[in-house]
Amino acid sequence: MKASEIRELSREELETKLKDLKAELFNLRFQLAINQLDNPMRVSAVKKDIARVKTVLRENELKDANA
Repeated sequence: MKASEIRELSREELETKLKDLKAELFNLRFQLAINQLDNPMRVSAVKKDIARVKTVLRENELKDANA
């Protein structure tokens, strides 16, 4: 998911997306631990998506605080 796509989402959608990504990361880590993970690169991709969502949430917080 690109940052430009994430910036178009509302705050509620971002929080929902963050919750879903964290759940996916948990499941991927569990699969990794029991050696059932098909694509290990997915773990790092999900981590980066979580970071992008958190960054956009923080940008929105700062924009609202300055306004």
